[in-house]
Amino acid sequence: MTCGSATSNAAAYDQNTMTGTDSKVIEGKAAPRGKYPHVKRAGDFLFVSGTSARRADDTIAGAEVDSMGTTRLDIRVQTRAVIENIRDILRSCGAELQDLVEISTFLVSMEDFAGYNEVYGEFFGYDGPARTTVGVRQLPHPHLLIEIRAMAYKPLK
Repeated sequence: MTCGSATSNAAAYDQNTMTGTDSKVIEGKAAPRGKYPHVKRAGDFLFVSGTSARRADDTIAGAEVDSMGTTRLDIRVQTRAVIENIRDILRSCGAELQDLVEISTFLVSMEDFAGYNEVYGEFFGYDGPARTTVGVRQLPHPHLLIEIRAMAYKPLK
């Protein structure tokens, strides 16, 4: 398989080969909710589109609805799922979380900042990527608490 330009049918790609300005939709991940890739390479940089806790089957990690219709949302579970999704996207291009140089996080409620920050600290330290966190009014699904976009530096070999 080759990791070339994205196609409309989200074809599978080689796990470690992106060149030039290739775009990639990752098979086995939640399909983008529009016509954009999960990741785009521009020279030595990888740009990861806004990523959520949404799974390939469109369920959301950290969102549970009980038999009475009560919804329980967990920022820690969602944060972990988002970072793991970003890790998987990067790995599909031969990169890792330690290749990240910048992330931007969007939280629906800044009251979730402490829980988000706690889980973030499990993955990154002071040597991790530069980070911006902002509060937003809403995300594309009412059960989503967080979305992260990221940029990695992974020179072409």
